[in-house]
Amino acid sequence: MGTTAIFCESDEFCKEFEPRWEQHLLGSSLKQRRRQGALCLSEIMTIMWGFIYPVIGHLSTIT
Repeated sequence: MGTTAIFCESDEFCKEFEPRWEQHLLGSSLKQRRRQGALCLSEIMTIMWGFIYPVIGHLSTIT
């Protein structure tokens, strides 16, 4: 799966997840700052996947 495909899947997930998460935070007593970041959540997830996937792929060849 390529980086573009991973980003698209992450973006679709975030479109569903973020509104529900916001509702959960509004319903709870948690006070959090919600400053708009430079990157959206799906971009951050794609970057994290790029760092984590090679490690996971390497571990699967060891076991």
